[in-house]
Amino acid sequence: MKINRIFDILELQLASNPLSDALANKVNGKWTSFSTKEYINIVNKTSLGLLDLGIKKDDTICIISPNRPEWNFVEMAIQQIGAISVPIYPTVTIEDFKFIFNDAAVKIVFVANQDLYEKAIQAAKFAQSIQHIYSFEKTKECSFWKELHESKRSISELESIKSTILASDTLTIMYTSGTTGVPKGVMLSHANLVSQCEAASTIIPISAGGRAFSFLPLCHVYERMLSYVYQSTGISIYYAENLETIADNLKEVHPNVFVTVPRLLEKVYDKIIAKGHDLTGIKRKLFFWAVELGMRYEINTKQGFWYDFQLKIANKIIFNKWREALGGQIKVIVSGGAALQPRLARIFSAAQVVIMEGYGLTETSPVIAVNRYEEKNRKIGTVGPIFPGVEVKIAADGEILTRGPHIMKGYYKRPDLTADAIDADGWFKTGDIGTMVDDKFLKITDRKKEMFKTSGGKYIAPGNMENKFKESKFIEQIMVIGDARNFPAALVVPSFATLKDWCLIKNITFTNPLEMIENYLIIKKMEEEIEKLNPNFAQYERIKKIALLSSEWSIIRGELTPTLKLKRKIIMQNYANKIELIYADKSI
Repeated sequence: MKINRIFDILELQLASNPLSDALANKVNGKWTSFSTKEYINIVNKTSLGLLDLGIKKDDTICIISPNRPEWNFVEMAIQQIGAISVPIYPTVTIEDFKFIFNDAAVKIVFVANQDLYEKAIQAAKFAQSIQHIYSFEKTKECSFWKELHESKRSISELESIKSTILASDTLTIMYTSGTTGVPKGVMLSHANLVSQCEAASTIIPISAGGRAFSFLPLCHVYERMLSYVYQSTGISIYYAENLETIADNLKEVHPNVFVTVPRLLEKVYDKIIAKGHDLTGIKRKLFFWAVELGMRYEINTKQGFWYDFQLKIANKIIFNKWREALGGQIKVIVSGGAALQPRLARIFSAAQVVIMEGYGLTETSPVIAVNRYEEKNRKIGTVGPIFPGVEVKIAADGEILTRGPHIMKGYYKRPDLTADAIDADGWFKTGDIGTMVDDKFLKITDRKKEMFKTSGGKYIAPGNMENKFKESKFIEQIMVIGDARNFPAALVVPSFATLKDWCLIKNITFTNPLEMIENYLIIKKMEEEIEKLNPNFAQYERIKKIALLSSEWSIIRGELTPTLKLKRKIIMQNYANKIELIYADKSI
């Protein structure tokens, strides 16, 4: 059975790989699952209920919720009647809600719970288009979403409507998280996502009956597209309770695959290393012996019998515990959204956990390139070979251009921006700088818009520098600055957990982060960490001064996107005083 519209996936799963646990989440401490038949039945009832509300083709409906089966039920129901889903990250501000409600002329809003209802109702006061708000959880104030399941309409009416929906119709408007400005609504069609779904199905190494674990927001196009891949392949999807329970949920679900962003992988790795530091004696020595071996691992490179023998031992006595922490049955992790530190790809590969690092944008539905499961098609430090059906070329200035069925229909109500982004020949300008390695692997070298020039006329690409500096266990977050200044500098958030251990060894009293960033010995230590890594860069790129910050950048303060990318403009504004102090010293 060939799918032409995304909602065709439901009938494909029923016909080819019906599941008893197509979707699952944890409710009141117990995992609750929905079979393929139950899934389809709920979706159909919801579609009919939306028709009762007068929803018609191209009407817009918002979903504001963490990952849960209801997200899928409503999203598929919207698709089946030709309406357009507008997902919103639950973590964004009320101002963002207001902007999207109005920009997309949203008619109905689905929220997860009372807290999100309160945010939505505040924003809805400024959006005249909104007619109804429904909650996935019962609340005193908000209508319960299952009220939609009381429709008397027939399934034949629904089937008639479904038959009129074209592959070229708009499936969703996804608002970009906006690292540089106001969110833009990206219009993606069924054809866009079907092309990606079909291509990914030939690459993902998990077959029908496997299990996927999901915690990256379904508002993120990468997670959403792969969710469609899982469903079309017959892979069960289990949703994390929240970010704090991921470790426990992994051990309960025993997944074969999950999607993540590098920042979360970094945190997983840091926790593993922290546990290693807690060990004593021979156990500690063995742990860090295995880590050192893993850091030397290279894909497609023979390092001799002795190295292979040691790595085999390390996998039996050390790395097996890493795999157990990921559920014991993990086959592959898909990483996207930002650059992955090569050391993480290297050590997880050594530990027999394959990381398929990929690259793409919301506007490209999203995948442009991805490392494959097979070693011959994987290269650390790159985002892999080009995705099937996708064209890529490198412009004269190094910008990555792409063309194919994955390119968005355009920016919603912004033909001017669409014309700027897609040229007359259909090439989409990614805004990323890159190169091809070995004529096969795409390597991202930086963001075109993030590059800056010092007052000496030298161009600095901050992204790759930041990724390298984060290899220090003492650095939690870092942002390289220096646009139109006489030297590069950096704002640095130390890893306070690591510093606390270091202070204990050095007999330094650790009080609190605010006081510690003023401590001369701490400042000196952090400067030493920067100096260790500075030789990796050209003389004009090297960090000359740093300012330490006492708290991590956050989504709530608008400093990070929902996928944990730096919002540089906001961070620059929030720490303007610190930045001015850096450059006040004219002696450098």
